[in-house]
Amino acid sequence: MASDEKPEELAEVEQAHRELEHELERAETAALMSGQYDRSAAILTVHAGAGGVDAQDWAEMLLRMYLRWAEREGLKAEVVDVSAAEEAGVHSATAIFSGPYAFGLLSSERGVHRLVRISPFDQQKRRHTAFAKVDVLPELADEVPVEIRPEDLKVDTYRSQGAGGQHVNKTESAIRITHLPTGTVVACQNERSQHSNRETAMRMLRSKLFELQLAERQGRLDAVRGENREAAWANQIRNYVLQPYTMVKDRRTGAENGDVQSVLDGNLSPFMRSWLEARARLGREPVPTDGGSATD
Repeated sequence: MASDEKPEELAEVEQAHRELEHELERAETAALMSGQYDRSAAILTVHAGAGGVDAQDWAEMLLRMYLRWAEREGLKAEVVDVSAAEEAGVHSATAIFSGPYAFGLLSSERGVHRLVRISPFDQQKRRHTAFAKVDVLPELADEVPVEIRPEDLKVDTYRSQGAGGQHVNKTESAIRITHLPTGTVVACQNERSQHSNRETAMRMLRSKLFELQLAERQGRLDAVRGENREAAWANQIRNYVLQPYTMVKDRRTGAENGDVQSVLDGNLSPFMRSWLEARARLGREPVPTDGGSATD
């Protein structure tokens, strides 16, 4: 009905077509959600691995990537804890993602991520490899049984390290909770209120303790989070190569994208979709293939 003679009508039709395609893609992705907690909110933690300052910078880049992805997908993302590194980047950071199928989608991201680039921290401009590990847990509904006894908790307060205004940084509103029987530690520092930070930290603790319960009951840690791999060479699920060529390639599904900047800006949906399709096809989570050279 639209024509080149009426460009405003043509633009409207093209926009409606793009929106329809996006809705169809979301519906197809939702049909692939088969996990018990796929509809839950997700608690995502990024840890710097092997690679020194480059790894710490890479961990911060990954956090930004997931925040940009959430923005693209219309999900709510809240950074609740950051352990800043001395020179650049972060040692670790935790964010909570809320919205339709947040955990189901982000489950595809747990594992080791590898970056190859010319290091901005190397005065000789040599190519460096850095690793970071991503952990993802579902945020549990209150009815999921997890026993937490007050006498088993050690609660510490401290000043926030991150941005948040004068009040956040000058009062001991941040909370660190240690579950003494298991040694599990969680922390939250993003809220002005110590009470709010404690509530968020307790939600995180429930999820971690539930994970441990599953591991003990089923005899394997990958019941919820996948296999626990060291953030170092040969364990990565995905490679992000910026030098000597540009390519992001997933070692579990073979999905790839030559536009690395687009991926780092949050264009993760094709990788997530291919992982969900592989999981549905195999009846289990896909694992990285063996082999690969220094730049594959």
